[in-house]
Amino acid sequence: MRLAIMQPYFLPYVGYFQLIAAVDQFVVYDNIKYTKKGWINRNRLLQNGSDVIFSLPLKSGSDSLDVCARELAADFRRDKLLNQFKAAYRRAPHFEQTFALLERIVRHEQANLFDYLHHSIVRTCEHLAIDTPIRISSGIAIDHHLKAQDKVLALSAALDATTYVNAIGGVDLYSSEDFRERGVELKFIRSKPFEYPQFGDPFVPWLSIVDVLMFNPLDAVQACVASNWELI
Repeated sequence: MRLAIMQPYFLPYVGYFQLIAAVDQFVVYDNIKYTKKGWINRNRLLQNGSDVIFSLPLKSGSDSLDVCARELAADFRRDKLLNQFKAAYRRAPHFEQTFALLERIVRHEQANLFDYLHHSIVRTCEHLAIDTPIRISSGIAIDHHLKAQDKVLALSAALDATTYVNAIGGVDLYSSEDFRERGVELKFIRSKPFEYPQFGDPFVPWLSIVDVLMFNPLDAVQACVASNWELI
C-alpha cells in the first residue's frame, strides 16, 4: 500500500495533487505547527505576466499553535479574494468552469483554518477525478508527540504502508535505510515538465493549480495529475 503524508496548503501547485493521485492513501496533517512564512494559507497566481501571492487572512494567534487551532480572520472578505482571481484570469480559456470551482472553495463558510483547507483539497480532488482516500493525521492512533521522520514512520506502520511516497523536495529529509528497516520502501515523486500558453507571455512555472486549470482543458489537467510524473 502506497502512502503519502503532507501538510495542508491552499490551492497548491499541480504536484501536490499528483502526489495524492500516486498513492493509495493520503494523510493530511492537522496537528502540525502553523508556519508563518510558509505556504499553508497562501500561494501564487499569474498577474500581468508575473507571479503574485494570494492568501487567506488569519485571526491573530500564537506562533506555537497547530494548523487545526488557527482561525480565518473575522473580516476575511471572500468576494475580494474571488475578485482577485477574476481580475487575473477572466480572459483565460477555461475561466468559467474553474471559477465555479473557486466559488465553491472560497465561499466555504468554515472559519477554522484546517477545516477550510481540508475542504478545498477535497473539492479540488473531486474536480480532478482523484479518488484517493484522504485521512486526517490526528484521527490515526499513534504517538502524536513524535516529530519529522519518526512521525512519518509511525503513521506508515499504523496504516500498514509498504511504500511511502514523498515530494521530491524532501529527498534530504529521510533515510531510505531507516524506512527499509521498518519494512517500508521510500520513494519520491518527480513531476515531468508541463508547460502551457499563459496569455502569450513567457511561461511562469510553479503557480497554483488554479493557473493550470484556467489555461488547460479539464481532461488534460486530469491526465497530467494521473500520469505526468515518475517515482524515483
